[in-house]
Amino acid sequence: DQSFNQYTWQGVQDFCSANSLNANYYRPTEDSDAARLEQMDNAVNDGAKAVVVAGYLFGSSIAEAQAKYPDVEFLALDVSTVDLGDTAPAENTALITYKEEQAGYLAGYAAVYDGYKELGFLGGMAVPAVIRYGYGFVQGADAAAKELGVDDVNIKYWYSGGFAATDEVKNKMDGWYSEGTEVVFACGGPVCESCDAAAQANGGKMIGVDVDQSGRYDTVITSAMKGLAASVNEALTDSMNNGWKFTETYAGKETKLGAAENCVGLPMETSKFNKFTQEQYDAMYASIVDGTLTIDDSFDTTVTPSVTNVTVDYQG
Repeated sequence: DQSFNQYTWQGVQDFCSANSLNANYYRPTEDSDAARLEQMDNAVNDGAKAVVVAGYLFGSSIAEAQAKYPDVEFLALDVSTVDLGDTAPAENTALITYKEEQAGYLAGYAAVYDGYKELGFLGGMAVPAVIRYGYGFVQGADAAAKELGVDDVNIKYWYSGGFAATDEVKNKMDGWYSEGTEVVFACGGPVCESCDAAAQANGGKMIGVDVDQSGRYDTVITSAMKGLAASVNEALTDSMNNGWKFTETYAGKETKLGAAENCVGLPMETSKFNKFTQEQYDAMYASIVDGTLTIDDSFDTTVTPSVTNVTVDYQG
């Protein structure tokens, strides 16, 4: 999908290639816990020492698989302890989530600093990772507006209810762009396709998500990224070096990665900014790492960020 799933798999491939190991890809036959568990069964039966999954939907099947296969390591990206339900992550399970609000903040700040005043946030499903991206985006836009002394920045904000590219999303984005929206942060995998189509038709711009999407969409000015491949490599290396057993760094818990671990950010080399500079980016990134700059990491749609210099239109 040239996004979350692909780069998680790329991390597995890179790790296995570097360590002379086999990497096999398994895809559930349908969207169900049973189908996801079935593919984990297949992987283990084929001799897998570690199973990597991507996305919160794997929570229930991981909760079952970790007990069923105590000698197999399970690495789950974007799966939180909450996603496992009433079951806690076992010692053979490592959960990795990200501080998406930090990447979203950087993208929102850069967009407003660069001169964009009519923004949009298009989220797929209102799940914690997507919400954090969006709320960070709003906070960053507000911070830049304050610094520039402007109070006429507007943000349209909407969750499409799914991650698929649909005519509904395209039509919604057509409406936004035709009404004057300049750039939309499209957050939700394939939903970006619909946003890009609308952007192209209306001369608009887009902000990509999860990975650097500038090579896929000409409308992308930057992307709010997280280090998927890098975190897969680090966690699998941790397990391999200890006889396929996670150390206390990852074992049996949720580890949240952000700027301090160099696992979120913007691809400044490919970003199409006119005013926002590498020096500004580096200084802001450093302030996030050292804690000087703190960003609200809420992921509850009933609690929205406090802003002063931007107007946010939360649409149903």
